[in-house]
Amino acid sequence: MNSNTSTGSIIKLNQASLSRLPGNVRVPNYDRRHITNGIVHIGVGGFHKSHQALYLDNYFHQNPGSEWGICGVGLLDYDYDRRMRDALTSQDCLYTLVERCLSGDHARVIGSITRYLFAPDNRQAVIEAMVSPECRIVTLTITESGYYYIEGSGEFDVNHPTIQHDLHHPDEPIGTYGFLTDALAQRQKQGLAPFTVLSCDNLQGNGDMVRKMLTTFAQMRDPDLGRWIDENVAFPNCMVDRITPLTTKADIKMVAEQFGIDDAFPGVAEPYIQWVIEDSFCAGRPNWESVGVQMTNNVHPYEMMKIRLLNASHMLIGYLGSLAGYSYVYEVMADPLFERAVANLMDEVTPTLQPVPGIDLGDYKKTLIERFSNPKIRDQLPRLCLGGSAKIPKFILGSLRDKLQHGGAIDYLSLTVAAWCQYLSSHDQQGQPIPIDDPLADILTQRASKSELDPRPLLNISEIFGDLVQAPRFVEAVANHLRSLHEFGVKETLVRISQVQ
Repeated sequence: MNSNTSTGSIIKLNQASLSRLPGNVRVPNYDRRHITNGIVHIGVGGFHKSHQALYLDNYFHQNPGSEWGICGVGLLDYDYDRRMRDALTSQDCLYTLVERCLSGDHARVIGSITRYLFAPDNRQAVIEAMVSPECRIVTLTITESGYYYIEGSGEFDVNHPTIQHDLHHPDEPIGTYGFLTDALAQRQKQGLAPFTVLSCDNLQGNGDMVRKMLTTFAQMRDPDLGRWIDENVAFPNCMVDRITPLTTKADIKMVAEQFGIDDAFPGVAEPYIQWVIEDSFCAGRPNWESVGVQMTNNVHPYEMMKIRLLNASHMLIGYLGSLAGYSYVYEVMADPLFERAVANLMDEVTPTLQPVPGIDLGDYKKTLIERFSNPKIRDQLPRLCLGGSAKIPKFILGSLRDKLQHGGAIDYLSLTVAAWCQYLSSHDQQGQPIPIDDPLADILTQRASKSELDPRPLLNISEIFGDLVQAPRFVEAVANHLRSLHEFGVKETLVRISQVQ
């Protein structure tokens, strides 16, 4: 431990303390007072702080006095958003980001978020921030479940309580669409141009998705407004990639001990980072190319590659690893059986992918194995497993349908579905309890109790699986894997499946 980290010299992070931080911590060299909030970001979490906010921080080092600062917004009256509010407001919206790899840890303070609003404290302030002429882009990281669409059909979930509330109380919104619609309605009324809505979540066609859902919601409130939004608002698709574990107490302690910073909510991330954006904006944008963002006219091949290789692998690692009693991704990957299974899953999926400009898929898959195996990134399996009812359709079932249509192998895709089915029984193979964190947890665990050896009660949930229960090869494959997991356990099942390849 160096002299900077003795108990008396740990420095509380804020604007005034930046000049006193240790020399091994990079700090903003731009004047944050000269930055205006051209971007409002809904859903400030670990990923946004390690990804989009980092890109903008890099941008401000090159472009001081920028108009593209971030006003962060927390919509949910949950402990996480309240903690984020308290941390950022007490630290002048500064936070520490630590990139972790075997060669060492590298810390920097990010200054691109210059304002933070907690909607339950003042909903009108959030709307005013989006109505302000300064605001030209609204970005979103609201997780898969925040888009309110029905998995099986892709249609808008108009009956969701949040949607019903916002339709009936348009002046007191609680959901993303309610806030966006109210802000856009006021901009239209005031003769202001609309802002671009940029989803940064792991959804195939995320821009197309949010366009469909937001315009549907707006049309239900006001058909003319819905048409105006559809005709004038830009909704670029984008692909985002950086493994960002949840911040833990150990991370807070590490930042204090290694870097002498008292930070209530730091972030940690792997060194790898990628952002690919469809170049379609209605009110201007930063010159993101200057800091390594790939601007393109077609994001689809990139997002398919990432969702079907990285995110699908996370599903296999999360559910099988949890059943086997592991806690972290790197622990799972240290077991050769699991590493081989991940590689085989990616090889199984690869024929469904289009060529990706500038990417060698073989190299990309090798890089994924290395990223998953990084022992400094203590990525917790429960983070991968939460919200499976939204993730399985996006990350697994698209590949499955393509493989079924063309007669390809579905061994590892169906194994991942079987692992999820057994995971929903709420205990691992050692009998230890597994908490199920999913909006549909009640019906999932109820069906899982009937699905010990027969997956059909779960596969019959059309909101998740659509009509896949009518595909005999899929149902039989999941059932066989489920019986194997029940009878032989995870590791023996992996041995057996590898022997029949």
